[in-house]
Amino acid sequence: MGERCLICEGDLGTSFTWKDLFAFHQEQICTDCQEKLERIQGEVCQKCSRPKELVSSSYWKDKYCYDCVRWESDPTWQGVLEKNTSLFVYNDFLKDVIARWKFRGDYALASVFQPLITKKLKSISFDVLIPIPLSAERLYERGFNQAEALVSELTIRNVLKRTHSEKQSKKSRAERMDYAPIFHLVSKETIASKRILLIDDIYTTGATLHYAAKLLRGHGAKSVSSLTLARG
Repeated sequence: MGERCLICEGDLGTSFTWKDLFAFHQEQICTDCQEKLERIQGEVCQKCSRPKELVSSSYWKDKYCYDCVRWESDPTWQGVLEKNTSLFVYNDFLKDVIARWKFRGDYALASVFQPLITKKLKSISFDVLIPIPLSAERLYERGFNQAEALVSELTIRNVLKRTHSEKQSKKSRAERMDYAPIFHLVSKETIASKRILLIDDIYTTGATLHYAAKLLRGHGAKSVSSLTLARG
């Protein structure tokens, strides 16, 4: 029996399109699964990477989606998160893959995306890499932090701690933007005057990343940007 695809467990076969495009260290997923992953390209929001083609033109202003216009028009959040870069559209296929990975403990799926994150990091300027943490309770439930898994082979700084709260996915957008501190800082020395890059799996409304960025900027970070696997 030949090598099996880490996503669908089908035969990897011999035809691969991502090896040249993304420079995988090894072939891990089949062509069918590669084609179901929708890479973000074309015109996107210059702040959050949302593809313009996926939203109504009325939801766009200049080079920004309306979500980002609202973040930046609020003095509480203006300039807090400099930019988010995402690799894939959070389509139904990727949603299922991430659910298997995060909620059903299929940790091996992280190795599918690690080389892509690592490659993208080479084109981003930053000083300190910080994965978004889980609360102790959520970490116990899952057994691992999915954001940290994406950069497990790189030098990271776990300077953020997260308090346990209701999942962001269960909150309305207004509730997410209503700032309530969900992070606290355990070390200030590594972030002062540094360009911080946050790592997370999904950018949806951007609330989690804005919360973390606000705390880091408030304690002396020069700038805060983020890199996420998917843009919801």
